Amino acid sequence: MARYSRVLVKLSGEALAGPAGTGVDPQALASLAEEVLSIHELGVQIAVVVGGGNFFRGRMAEGWGIGRAEADSIGMLGTVMNALMLRGALTARTSADVRVMTAVPIHSVAESFIRLRAQRHLEHGAIVLLAGGIGQPYVTTDYPAVQRSLELEVDALLVAKHGVDGVYDSDPKLNPGAERFDRLTYGEALRAGLKVMDTSAMVLANEQNLVMHVFDVAATGVMRDICAGADVGTLVGQNFPG
Repeated sequence: MARYSRVLVKLSGEALAGPAGTGVDPQALASLAEEVLSIHELGVQIAVVVGGGNFFRGRMAEGWGIGRAEADSIGMLGTVMNALMLRGALTARTSADVRVMTAVPIHSVAESFIRLRAQRHLEHGAIVLLAGGIGQPYVTTDYPAVQRSLELEVDALLVAKHGVDGVYDSDPKLNPGAERFDRLTYGEALRAGLKVMDTSAMVLANEQNLVMHVFDVAATGVMRDICAGADVGTLVGQNFPG
């Protein structure tokens, strides 16, 4: 029996880009589709928030001579592209219903996000891909991942990191002696200034006592292992016994 009955997975755009770092890599896309399906096959209801950084990021705006709000709108469209690509990869591998829902209405290709409708899709066994962030600029995918997790009343948020297998006390890419946390409270992370997610997302997750697992997106089977009960990566929560 699975540990969780409903989860939300947060995927960065870079996770779909593969080694190139931009665009969509077919092998990376196929691998992510298999990982998502491995959770669904456990009987766990799954929603996915997809980023768009493999196409465009708001912080690139200055270099392109584009205003930040405009750039964020471009980035939101990038998340829709990623969600549609992931839907295509999933539907090629499963007969399960796969829905794309967006915060930015694009009726010809996806449903607009309505909380109760998304919950109904999940209850009926559909995989729900959430794109467009929250439809507003100046927000990265971190905050929508937490907000949608709360709106959909998931048991846990699974944060797939690119190139790191959890939360460390310092940057493991710069400090070979960096130590990974097995468990971490939001308070500890915020006080130490650890880069788990954007501060606004962390504060909201802490206020609502959202359970969060941080892990390496490239590690095969980890999403399923976490849902099945394994403690992989870093577990972030409000408090822990003992």
